[in-house]
Amino acid sequence: MIACEDRGHAMEQQTDFVPRNSIGTTEIQNAADIRLAAEALRDIARDFGNFRVAACDNIASKMPMHDADGNVLAFDIFGWPESKEQWWKKPLLALTSPLPIACRYEADPFWANADGIHTRGPNPLLESIDLSHFADMVNARAVITVPIHLPFGQIGAVSFSPIDDTRTDLSREFETYVDQLEYHSRRFITGYSRVMSRRPWIPKDCRLSKREVECLRWAAVGKTDVEIAMIIRRSCATVRFHIHNAATKLEAVNRSQTVFKATQLGFLGSVAVMPTESDMGLIHHA
Repeated sequence: MIACEDRGHAMEQQTDFVPRNSIGTTEIQNAADIRLAAEALRDIARDFGNFRVAACDNIASKMPMHDADGNVLAFDIFGWPESKEQWWKKPLLALTSPLPIACRYEADPFWANADGIHTRGPNPLLESIDLSHFADMVNARAVITVPIHLPFGQIGAVSFSPIDDTRTDLSREFETYVDQLEYHSRRFITGYSRVMSRRPWIPKDCRLSKREVECLRWAAVGKTDVEIAMIIRRSCATVRFHIHNAATKLEAVNRSQTVFKATQLGFLGSVAVMPTESDMGLIHHA
């Protein structure tokens, strides 16, 4: 293996990589494929930058990623030692670690260290993230992270941290390898999620009308039926009718669950929509 310091022109010239095993990270068709796919991702990470992989298919879940036999990938495949305190057994990291927090605000890959979170383009939301205990929270001094935003609001992430934990600057590795790391990470996480996730509460072939979506968007930002009626210039009965119809289609039991399911299925887009000045005027002058 070429040491990171001696890679030189090899880093600049390498553009393609063939995983060592034949399945690659793109071929997770069933649970039996997970182990081979994880091994391929491990080998890619080591060949590109002598990285160790940390993968999570759902940053909101307490369940670590595992193979068909229940072996935890972080320990059994990716080689995280016990000295790292088995981060996959600490679900609170999803709420406190800077990496999953950044993945909630950013969809593109980034690299990070104690000095900042470095992205392809500016993202002011990342500037407020506390990095004062970066190494302790991340188990590395620097890391490349690929956020994976999946259907139904699920967020996964794959991080690549140097096995040599004295490295603090990954800017060159990020520039050279990030596109390939992103590709393999996304294929690995999406394939894993597809074969391991079960969502029986998701209705099949649900189609909401334009008016139903409009009412739910306003409900999602806290508007009452009266306020929504004024905004869309319809009666309260009409608003309740549309929200009830949406609930029926989404198999929801109440207003909150209706909004939740519509958001999970992407009908509402960014629910942090703000009313226009004219909308606010309608509300204030009612």
